[in-house]
Amino acid sequence: MTTYAALLRGINVGGNKKLPMAELRALLTGLGHDSVQTYLQSGQAVFATARGDAESLAAELTGAIEERFGFSVDVLVRDHAYLKAVEADCPFPAAELTAKQLHVTYLSAPVTAERYADIDPAAHLPEEFRLGDRALYLYAPDGLGRSKLAEALARPRLHKGLTATTRNWNTVVKLVELTAPGA
Repeated sequence: MTTYAALLRGINVGGNKKLPMAELRALLTGLGHDSVQTYLQSGQAVFATARGDAESLAAELTGAIEERFGFSVDVLVRDHAYLKAVEADCPFPAAELTAKQLHVTYLSAPVTAERYADIDPAAHLPEEFRLGDRALYLYAPDGLGRSKLAEALARPRLHKGLTATTRNWNTVVKLVELTAPGA
């Protein structure tokens, strides 16, 4: 059995794409997954399964959500090893920052710096971003809602062809804990 986190993009935000967590848990259980739990209301679920891989599990969940709820949701599925590596590889001093200052955008595929070449890092200081393994780390000292860099990074053309979903540092750490062996 492998424990995974499913990251759903854009549900329960501003009254759109309502997906109650109890129904998400029931859906995952109905798909045959074990140890299903959700975290917060913004689209994180943890489950264990002995079948499939991250991509096939994401496709399965995407299809099941569309069939059950009537709307499409982008889903990324990641295992504990990946989530732990994202946490460990953080280029910013996470222990010294508050969760609202540090975010990770999980990406469906690797990206290179060329994708973000039009963004002038100096123009956004003290905000900064760094790339990792299918992840973009964002340091926004005044929080995501006030971040001009986050706004620039959210341009649709920058993530064309990718699924991208952002989580604050508290959620990053919690998902590592929830997917840990024996958790």
